[in-house]
Amino acid sequence: MTRLSGLPDPGTYEVSGAGVLPSAYAVTELANAAFGAVGLALADLVVALNLTARAPRVTVDQRLASLWFGHSFRAEGWEMPSLWDPIAGDYPCADGWIRLHTNLPHHRAAALSVLGCAEDRQAVTAAVAGWEGDALESAVVAAGGASAMMRSRADWLAHPQGAAVAAEPLVDWIQPRRVRLRDRPEAHLSRPLTGMRVLDLTRVLAGPVCTRTLAGLGAEVLRIDPPGWDEPGVLQEVALGKRMAQLNLRSAAGQARLRDLLAQADVLVHGYRPGALDALGLDLATRDAIAPNRVEVTLNAYGWSGPWAGRRGFDSLVQMSAGIAEAGRHWAGAVRPVPLPVQALDHATGYLMAAAVLDALAQAARGAEVAVARLSLARMAEALVALPKRLGGEEITIAAPADFGPAEDSGWGPARRLRPALTLAGCPLCWSLPARPSGSDAARWHF
Repeated sequence: MTRLSGLPDPGTYEVSGAGVLPSAYAVTELANAAFGAVGLALADLVVALNLTARAPRVTVDQRLASLWFGHSFRAEGWEMPSLWDPIAGDYPCADGWIRLHTNLPHHRAAALSVLGCAEDRQAVTAAVAGWEGDALESAVVAAGGASAMMRSRADWLAHPQGAAVAAEPLVDWIQPRRVRLRDRPEAHLSRPLTGMRVLDLTRVLAGPVCTRTLAGLGAEVLRIDPPGWDEPGVLQEVALGKRMAQLNLRSAAGQARLRDLLAQADVLVHGYRPGALDALGLDLATRDAIAPNRVEVTLNAYGWSGPWAGRRGFDSLVQMSAGIAEAGRHWAGAVRPVPLPVQALDHATGYLMAAAVLDALAQAARGAEVAVARLSLARMAEALVALPKRLGGEEITIAAPADFGPAEDSGWGPARRLRPALTLAGCPLCWSLPARPSGSDAARWHF
């Protein structure tokens, strides 16, 4: 049986370094645990694959783990694009606060259509002020947009979706089956995933963090985006080590190519909401038929049960919904919502997804049944809230030059990348490809 069920106990891995992220919540503890989960799963996998007789020691650098939860990429001699659309952000409404997520053009158009105002922050502020938060949130979501009003923890736990998420496991394993792994004679302790093909159908942050981690262990990661796709300020972070292709999955040719890629993949990682892959003709039964020996891990924003299971969402929105931004406001003595200092739900979920992939591979190598792993940002929010704050020391606010490794010749310009936060003896995290824009590669496996 697959064993990964949650965050590891701090006593199961070693911690070096110092410093904490300032927050109402145990964000640095979460960062340590997320990297620790990857390390422990990897240590088990290399034993299961007979790459070593003894599990390597797992060490997490606390400072670097916290920094990787923020920004790992530092441009040198050029400016990074803004992470946020000018309209995106928190706005006071008639009965509190609401956040509009407008980075994607269709999300921005949905919000503006509901508000009936110009694409101008001042006009949006005036329009939002006349709405009650719940009504505006519902209207924007119904129009195909993404927004979240600020709720308290009590309000969230009393909400049908909050109650549903709280009852879900952090890692939900479904549809167990036998998986036979391909022989990969080129795999070795220092690159245990060499020869493994990972099909990446994720975007924005959590899923790409997962596949970036797998690429750092030697996997060939092929990410598929829609034509013309870009994530300014994000791809620089998460495209590291990957081949970046584009396909029109609304076309018959694009869907056929995707099926061919899936048939040859060892791992499928996707972030589609429930039913979205079905619309592409790739329901679970079809995926099983095309790629019966794949390992599969997926995520969504608001959990896998409850009325919001199909709702669009992002880390910043889940923080508003789940009471995290409201608790931060009280902690900081502020008027406005105060989110976490980093997008910790995204990062922690991404690393736990990577740990789930490694865990499933280890189970398959031992001949045990393997299931599809499902995770969500909202359930990770519950894990964070439950995590005790036990670390103290100097606050981490910015990365220092010594935190960075060698130069990276990215597809946007020269840069430096943070040194890895996770150490396993004989099994380093390293990436053979620099980050580069979407569409830089053909939609095919190279090895």
